[in-house]
Amino acid sequence: MSISINIKGMISRSSWIRKMFEEGARLKSLHGSDNVFDFSLGNPNLPPPPEFFTALKSLVCSGDNTRHGYMPNAGYPEVRRSVAQHVSSEQDTDVSESEVIMTCGAAGALNVILKTLLDQGDEVIAPSPFFVEYGAYVANHGGVLKSVAVNDDFSLDMGLIFETITEKTKAVLINSPHNPTGQIYPREILEELGRLLESRGKQYGRTLYLISDEPYRKIVYDGLVVPSLFGCYRNSLIATSYSKDISIPGERIGFIAVNPDAEYKQDLMDGLAIANRILGFVNAPALMQQVISAIQGVSVDVSIYQRKRDLLCDGLADAGYDFIKPPGAFYLFPQTPIADDVEFVNALQEELILVVPGSGFGCPGHFRIAYCVDDRTIVNSIPGFRKVMQRYGR
Repeated sequence: MSISINIKGMISRSSWIRKMFEEGARLKSLHGSDNVFDFSLGNPNLPPPPEFFTALKSLVCSGDNTRHGYMPNAGYPEVRRSVAQHVSSEQDTDVSESEVIMTCGAAGALNVILKTLLDQGDEVIAPSPFFVEYGAYVANHGGVLKSVAVNDDFSLDMGLIFETITEKTKAVLINSPHNPTGQIYPREILEELGRLLESRGKQYGRTLYLISDEPYRKIVYDGLVVPSLFGCYRNSLIATSYSKDISIPGERIGFIAVNPDAEYKQDLMDGLAIANRILGFVNAPALMQQVISAIQGVSVDVSIYQRKRDLLCDGLADAGYDFIKPPGAFYLFPQTPIADDVEFVNALQEELILVVPGSGFGCPGHFRIAYCVDDRTIVNSIPGFRKVMQRYGR
C-alpha cells in the first residue's frame, strides 16, 4: 500500500460535510447555482466588517517590511496582549498575554492543545453530536475519543459524563455555541461540570482539563450571552478563531487562551508553544495577527443570521419538521421523520437540497442545515423540504 493504513481509513470515512459540498458543486454545474440549495458547509456568507478591510489596507500600505519574518512561537507579544485584554472582558478574569497562544484557526488550536495534553491511550470525552473532525484530532495525538449522548434538548447529561470518566480520561471537549445544534451551555451547567471534573480528578489523582471550542461565541441570538468558562473551572482552555464572527475562515487565524488559575500553568504554556511549532504551524500568520489585533471585539451583524434562522425555522415548522430553535451559531439540527437519516438526506438531494446527515456528527436520526446562505436559498428551498416531508407521511 502506498499510503498509511490510518489515512486510508480516514479517506473512506471522509467528512460527510465535504462529501455533500462536493456533490453540491457537481449539481450546480448540471442545474445552475440558482436551482441548487446548498446548506452543506458552514461557510459564512456575510462579508467581513469594514474595520477588517481598513486595518488590512493600513498594514499593507504601511511599507513596514519588518513584520513578515520569524516571531515567537506563541505569536507577537503585542497581539497576544490585545487579545488577552478582550478575553479578560469576555471571561470576567484577568488574562495576560502570557496566557494566550496565537494559532492557525480553531482547528490548529485544538490540535496544539491535544498534542500538549495527551499521552498514548488517553481519553477525551465529547458530547454527541460533535464536530465531525474531533475524532481525527484526538487520534492525531494518540488519544481516544469517547462520545456521550446528550439530553433531548441537546443539553449535557451529567450522569453519563460522570459514568464515562475513568482513570484514562484526560479532558472533556465541549463546543458552545454548538455545531451542529446551536445549543449554548448555561453557566450553572458549566459550574456543575467543573465540580464534576474537580472531584473525579481527585479520585483518579490526575488533572482533568475542560476544553471549550468557541468559534461561534459572538453568534448568539435573543439577547443571550455565552457564560465565562474560566469562572466555572480552573483547569480550562479556550480554542477559538475569527473565522465565523468576522467571516474570514480562509485566513486561518485563531488563538488558545489558558485559565490564569490552571494548575501547572507554566508547563502548559511551554508545551503549547512548542506544540505550535513542531506540528508545523510554527506560528499564526503574521499579517492576520496584526489585523485582528487592531479590531478586537468587532464582528459581523449577527442580527442578519438571526433573521435567516427565523426565516428557516418558520418555513420548516410549517412544513412539519421537528427541531429545537437554536440560540446560537448558524446551524439547525432537525429530526428526520424516519430512522435512516442518510436515506432522508438523499431524498432531499433529489430536490436539489444539500444538507448533512446527523450520522456524520455521531447522532443519527437528524440532519444539519447550515443557514449561513442568502435568503433566496432559504425561501426557495422550502417547497422541496415540504415535498420530501410529505413523501414520508407528514
